[in-house]
Amino acid sequence: MVASIQYIEQIIATFSEAAQANLSTPGREGNTVVLDTQRASEVMVTGDIHGNRRNFNAIRKTAELDQRPGRHLVLQEVCHGGPQYPNGGCMSHLILEDVAKLKVQFPERVHFILGNHELAELTDYPIQKNRQMLNLMFRLGLQQMYGPATEKVRQAYSEFIRTCPLAIRLPGGVFISHSVPEYADAGRFDKSIFRRRIEPSEFYERTGVFELVWGRDYRPENAAAFAKLVGATVLVNGHEPCPAGYSTPNPTQIILDCCGERACYAILATDRQWTQNEIVERIERLP
Repeated sequence: MVASIQYIEQIIATFSEAAQANLSTPGREGNTVVLDTQRASEVMVTGDIHGNRRNFNAIRKTAELDQRPGRHLVLQEVCHGGPQYPNGGCMSHLILEDVAKLKVQFPERVHFILGNHELAELTDYPIQKNRQMLNLMFRLGLQQMYGPATEKVRQAYSEFIRTCPLAIRLPGGVFISHSVPEYADAGRFDKSIFRRRIEPSEFYERTGVFELVWGRDYRPENAAAFAKLVGATVLVNGHEPCPAGYSTPNPTQIILDCCGERACYAILATDRQWTQNEIVERIERLP
């Protein structure tokens, strides 16, 4: 059943408002949001969700944003995965819409960082998994929900995705991004993407944005080089499936995953320095 005109207009307006909130987030410096002690007392960091409605709801409940004014929430990668409509089509677009609603509700304290699956939706970059074209399934889901208004809704969420920050920086040496570029230790990565305006064409090319969100280079040398490049001591990422809910592929990185049964998160205070081991001790499972 296609959504009503009123609901469609509401969703489009929500994405537009969320996009503006992305750009005006306090602490945003270029494409990085800096959360110092004046802006946040603690930050709840989560991993990839990929359409898992149960885990997304558990994250919202655990975050308690309405009861904890000093807490911020970092979300990433909700597109592609989870249940499908009876007639076919991925329903994960509904969680993307809920993320936008959450950003509107808490514009200064919810941060949705850019992931490779959202970038793929923005640019029509094909992703195949389990013999299914995820972009096609996502588009079919939109058709099921919005019918002839699908393209208008798609334009609205593309605007939102385009304005998402690339990273979150905490004063305790923690740098949060979806992934780490490959061969950062070769000195070729363009770190200027974190502080300057990204040209529209850069989303569609294999530039620094693509390298950042798609990288799967977990060599200790690469992680250490990227951490030095961005002035961090610990990197917190998503992107990689973790059967245990998290992993530490090297002494610098921590990967969080929220799309499985052992979904994990960490709540980090902003008034202290953090080491990898100390953050690992703070990792908990979603209820």
